[in-house]
Amino acid sequence: MTEPIRFLMCAPKHYDVDYVINPWMEGNIHKSSPEKAVEQWEKLYHVIKEHAIVDLVEPAKGWPDMVFTANAGLVLGDNVVISRFFHPERQGEEPYFKEWFAAKGFTVQELPKDLPFEGAGDALFDREGRWLWAGYGFRSELDSHPYLAKWLDTEVLSLRLVDERFYHLDTCFCPLSGGYLLYYPPAFDSYSNRLIEMRIPAEKRIAIAEADAVNFACNAVNINSLVIMNQVSDNLKQRLNARGFQVIETPLTEFLKAGGAAKCLTLRVTEPRLPDVHATTAVESRTIRMEGHLLDAGIMNQALDLIVESGGSFQVLNFHLGEQRASTSVADVRISAPSHDIMEDIMTQLIDLGAVAPPAEICDTNLEVVTKDGVAPDDFYVTTIYPTEVRVNCQWVKVQNQRMDGAIVVSQTPSGLEATCKILRDLQVGDQVIVGVEGIRSGRKNLTRETQSNQEFSFMGAGVSSERRVELLVEQIAWEMRHIRDQGGKVVVTAGPVVIHTGGAQHLSRLIREGYVQALLGGNAIAVHDIEQAMMGTSLGVDMQRGIPVKGGHRHHLKVINSIRRYGSIAGAVAAGVITQGVMYECVRNQVPFCLAGSIRDDGPLPDTEMDLIKAQTEYARLLEGADMVLMLSTMLHSIGVGNMTPAGVKMVCVDINPAVVTKLSDRGSIESIGIVTDVGLFLSLLINQLEQLTTAYEPVQV
Repeated sequence: MTEPIRFLMCAPKHYDVDYVINPWMEGNIHKSSPEKAVEQWEKLYHVIKEHAIVDLVEPAKGWPDMVFTANAGLVLGDNVVISRFFHPERQGEEPYFKEWFAAKGFTVQELPKDLPFEGAGDALFDREGRWLWAGYGFRSELDSHPYLAKWLDTEVLSLRLVDERFYHLDTCFCPLSGGYLLYYPPAFDSYSNRLIEMRIPAEKRIAIAEADAVNFACNAVNINSLVIMNQVSDNLKQRLNARGFQVIETPLTEFLKAGGAAKCLTLRVTEPRLPDVHATTAVESRTIRMEGHLLDAGIMNQALDLIVESGGSFQVLNFHLGEQRASTSVADVRISAPSHDIMEDIMTQLIDLGAVAPPAEICDTNLEVVTKDGVAPDDFYVTTIYPTEVRVNCQWVKVQNQRMDGAIVVSQTPSGLEATCKILRDLQVGDQVIVGVEGIRSGRKNLTRETQSNQEFSFMGAGVSSERRVELLVEQIAWEMRHIRDQGGKVVVTAGPVVIHTGGAQHLSRLIREGYVQALLGGNAIAVHDIEQAMMGTSLGVDMQRGIPVKGGHRHHLKVINSIRRYGSIAGAVAAGVITQGVMYECVRNQVPFCLAGSIRDDGPLPDTEMDLIKAQTEYARLLEGADMVLMLSTMLHSIGVGNMTPAGVKMVCVDINPAVVTKLSDRGSIESIGIVTDVGLFLSLLINQLEQLTTAYEPVQV
């Protein structure tokens, strides 16, 4: 015989909006009508009582939200997990609900006091009894989910809430009979939506619009084919009717002022379950250690924000604060994630911040063998720009050829173990590649705020400059370039044709001629238009002196390409006296190596342009070796490629008139990078002017 359906409710004897703990309460303090609230609650009570048994818990004075019994706990069989409320305003409800359940003979399970979990508001059983959907993000913690799986012996599926209006799972998610689901997808992160789609077939998913969501259409009570809710659009009602559900609307506007509706006002105490369903959860937990200037450099906040924004949760187990200004701090943090993939993603990012496993938990990296050329094993560790060490055979090995978006290959050489960063296409059968995130640590600098502000090349802190700071930044760049040149260092320039179009060719040419540039990277276009200007006085057919198009000028670049092809190379044209000025001329005359990487849109191309993309990338990487500074001048495509090849520690300057380009290229997480939003021709002119003023030996400039 089927067990009768039972609900627990609490009369609104003391209900009012006394405080603000969710967005719906804003502006509604003491604006609820007690008489109307009682009337609406009683209508809901009688509707439910016609189809189920309703038990009542006595309301307690001083706890106005006891009326929302969905948050009393979570019940399955004879077990109840009592809620641990997040906000102090509701924590006083806990003993009253605990007393009621104990008196009714339930086995009461209690979570640790510092582990929030708000009952059936954040935990909803599949109506077929197959699993438990559990929410987290605002009120309940992810770490509570393994307890639910263990105590209730059921599978728990974790869903992250991301819209503060829908602070509990039951405000935006309602499992229905027959395996159907009523829900509001924008309330969840992408992982949660994928999980929902994997478990619930498309024909069973009923996604609602925002207009229905904000009327708490998902905060409904489902009894077999009956759906009881506050208010619903005609469209949604028709969709539910078409699937065999009968909709009963009962106004609950007084309770919406506190952020609740039909489901919030009830707790189902008879939940279905299948006999072959047992405890399981995908939640993973790991402990990390962070050491350095965690507070003054903002590393701790950055790490904790990263964990939460990536879909995880954390608990700070230990925190030792450095006692002196120069002292470092140490923190042990326990991280939880709803799946292995999310945990790996979080750990990868934390490694970039310097996180490692605690000493007692440090282990070697995991290695897998490449079985097909150019294909890494699944779950291979993706490298970043930061210096990295890996633990192999109980020893730390520094990774060579550090770059972004590669794999780490470990090999035994005559001189010992070696770890090398390789891009995917260079992997060979038999290579041992690191997978996962165990046994990896980053050598990223963790600076104090003081030392960061005193960095010789901090550019007033990494980021994107405003226009009013351009001249000051150019002054710093000039000092640094002078210093690099005087010390025999290396500056690499990657430039686009805009440098020529904006009149910057003469300035870049001078930088090359005076020894400030040691390598030039770009595409076919910068060379073509530079030579066009040198030979014909135009760029894209525009007279560079008068700024007006020249008749027939649109053919100039093709004539230039044809001329250079006749001489076999740019160097050949320079030797023949065909090219007598310009950027490419100075490169040839001053023996500054360059690489021109071709693309599908190139005219010609010039004979020097490398149309084999793989060879061009290899040459770019070779010319970037040993660079002290990279100037990225108005070429997003080539600059992104250069950025991926360049390790941390290389000073990078990105100049472009488009703020979006500058932000994208300068946001590498490195204190040595800066973006400047300005005209590239103006930037080069200012740079030359600043260099002309440097008549004394190099001295660091404090800003």
